[in-house]
This record gives sequence, structure tokens and C-alpha cells, in this order.
Amino acid sequence: MTSEANVILHIGAGSFHRAHQAWYLHRLIETGDANDRRWSLAVGNIRGDMNAVLDALAAQNGEYTLETVTPKGEREYERIKAIKKVLPWSADLDALIATGADPSCKIVSFTVTEGGYYLDDHDRLDPSNPDLAADLKGGRTTIYGAIAAILAARMKNGAGKVSLQNCDNLRSNGDRFKKGMLEFLSLRGETDLRDWMLANTSCPNSMVDRITPRPTPDVAERVKAATGFDDRAPVMGEKFIQWVVEDDFIDGRPAWEKVGAEMVDSVHAYEEAKIRVLNAPHSCIAWAGTLVGLQYIHEGTQDLEIRALAEAYVTDDVIPCLTPSPIDLAKYRDIVLDRFSNPYIKDTNQRVAADGFSKLPGFIAPTLSECFARNVDPASTAILPALFLRFLERWHEGKLPYAYQDGVMDPAVAHGYFTSPDPVTAFVADKQLWGKMAGSEGLERVMRDAVAKVDAWLANRP
Repeated sequence: MTSEANVILHIGAGSFHRAHQAWYLHRLIETGDANDRRWSLAVGNIRGDMNAVLDALAAQNGEYTLETVTPKGEREYERIKAIKKVLPWSADLDALIATGADPSCKIVSFTVTEGGYYLDDHDRLDPSNPDLAADLKGGRTTIYGAIAAILAARMKNGAGKVSLQNCDNLRSNGDRFKKGMLEFLSLRGETDLRDWMLANTSCPNSMVDRITPRPTPDVAERVKAATGFDDRAPVMGEKFIQWVVEDDFIDGRPAWEKVGAEMVDSVHAYEEAKIRVLNAPHSCIAWAGTLVGLQYIHEGTQDLEIRALAEAYVTDDVIPCLTPSPIDLAKYRDIVLDRFSNPYIKDTNQRVAADGFSKLPGFIAPTLSECFARNVDPASTAILPALFLRFLERWHEGKLPYAYQDGVMDPAVAHGYFTSPDPVTAFVADKQLWGKMAGSEGLERVMRDAVAKVDAWLANRP
């Protein structure tokens, strides 16, 4: 490391980043090594929907309290001090761009949710998407528009090389972001900037994991009772944490491995296991739990019938697809479900059920596709999209107990499933969800069977 201060600009100041990447850097800085203490975080957002959090963080000089809790209810409180600069939001993103374009910025990282990348199953962008269309004309409302502005300023200023680090739950997240970013610049006709990006950036893949629910008012109350500090921006999460990072940084990085991060040559096996064994069952439990009137993830996981649906999906279909693996997948499945059972997290079905139009093609469809390729009917996996279809039907009828949030869903298309003569046929024909499998005989067959099983299960619930 050089003797100069090194900055990581993080885009997305939400709870997950502050419970995960910021925690790792805080722990590293706290070790006291001079090189490690030269790193710091600057945080900001590309949209103005979290200004209250930014204001609260700014008022606290970037500091906040992280509450963690074990499945036994053991709580710990830690003051996180890695954020040294909180960037005020403005529509032009001037503060964000200026920070990212400074030579001291060595890494730009981001958490903008799975749907924030607008990639189809061929990793291609849809230029007709309103957000992308606006940014292709010079806007800065997507990660592509924001990063393009930062890279253009770096190129103009001679600010040097920079790593672009995706920290979202997206398979091959660094590679896929890079493809999307390069295509975005090509569609804009910015050939020089595209060439500069290829020569001056790296996009390492990573796998991130820590269950982090949206903070509720009682988090601040517990923080104040435990620490005496009236924190306006606390976060809480489970005690468990994991970060597996491809060691591909073009101009230095913090020594995260000193505080438990796994720096590896390839994250593929880890991220594939996490996406299929953790993320997909998480959604399964949220959709199923909502359908039977539950509010929290731990309630659904502790329901023996719902837990059995998640277990069967992993055991019957995922483990055969991912074998051989360097991970003990059956053990990992059990650890994950035990984590979901933690009653002290109070992670809501509303949070986990969100963004199904990104999660179904990203987390669930690959297992269906691979089972079909092996001439195996993925009956257990098909239960998950069948649950989502019935969940969407409740949304269509206005009968969900909460507002459903989905960054890429077209409401007209989703409503159209249930105004068509056959909702199952319309659902399996949607190329946004199914890609090359859309409308196939095999997919429709297993989906009809799965929907019938879900309907029978719901009919027999008390």
C-alpha cells in the first residue's frame, strides 16, 4: 500500500452495506496497522430515496451502531467508524462523481439490488427500459449512468486506475456488471471511454452474505438502552457473516483477509451455492409464509410444511445440479435454514418477497433449466415459482397484507397473467422470467403440476 490515504467510494448507503462491507473495513482499521488505517469509506446514493439516512449519517460524522443477534438471542453492539465522508444527494450526482474521480479513490463499490442491472438471461441490456433509455441520453439514474460519469471524469483528470466492485446478490456479479457497463458505453457511442475502461479498471466478482432486515424503531430503542447513544441510523443483522472476493484489484485493496474475508481466485462455487441454497429458499419461505398469513421469515422456517418445501427443493434438485462442490451442500442447507429460524432477526416476508421478477430468473430458473438438460423433471424446484404465481395473484387481487415492491416488474404484464384465459400458460410464456425456457412444453407441464400441489396445500391449511 502507498502512504497516501486511499478511499473506497460506495454507492448505496443502505443497511446491507453498513452491516457488511463497512463492518469489514471498520474491523480492519481497528486492528491499528498503519497501512490498514489509510483506507476509508465515502458513501452516497444515485437516487434521492434514502436522503433521511444520509442526513442522519452526516449528522453523526458517518458513525452508526451495528446490532447483531445470534439464534439464541445474544445481542452485541458495535460502533462502526469506517465511513469518513457522507455525500449529499443531488440529481446531478456532482459530489458522488467528484469523489469517484479523485485520484485517492482506488475502489468504487456498489449495492443497488439485483434488478438494478437490467440484464436479461444473455447479459444484454434492454435500451427500451425507461431508466436505461434516460441514462443512454446522458442521465445518471442507474448504476451505468453514474459509473460512466465517474469514469469520464477520471479519464479527463488523469486520475488513474480504479476497481469497480459489485457487492450485490448477482451471479458472476463483477463479470455481468462489466458486460453491462461496456454495452452501455457502446450504445452511447462512447468508444474512447469504453477503451479507457478496458485498460484502467477491474471488476472482481464477490459473494456476500449476512441477513440484514430493514431496521425497525425498536432497533434504535435497544441501541440507546444498551449504549446510551441516541443513534438515528442504526442497523441490525445476524451474527453470521461471510464475504468471498475474487482477488482482482487493479490498484490496491484493503487487507480484508485479516478480518475474515476469503480472498480467492474464483468465487463461482461459493456464489452458486449461496444463490441456490440460500437466496432461493429465502424467497420460497417468504412467498409461502405470506400465502398462509405469516409476517416473518422465522415463522415460515419454523413451520414444518414450509421448511419441508425449501428442504426438498435443495435436496432433490439443487444438490444434484451442483455436485461435485468444494462445499458440503447438505450441511450448508441445514445451516442456512437454522439461520432463517432465528426469531430475533424478525426479517419480514415483505422484504424477502420483493423483486421476484429478478429473483425468479436469477435464483430459481437455472436449476429448472439444468434439471431439464439432465432429463429430470424439477418437480421440487417448480414449487417455488408456483408459490410466486399464487403470491402474484394475491397482489393482482389487492389481497396482499403489504405493498409488494419490484424494481423490474411491469405491472401491466403481471396483471395480464390473471386476465388471460389461462394464467399458467401466460406465466410460463413470459420471456423476462424464463428466457429460452419460456413457453416450453416441459416448463408448462411441471408448472401445472406444481400449481396444483400448491393449491391443494393451501386448501388444506387451517
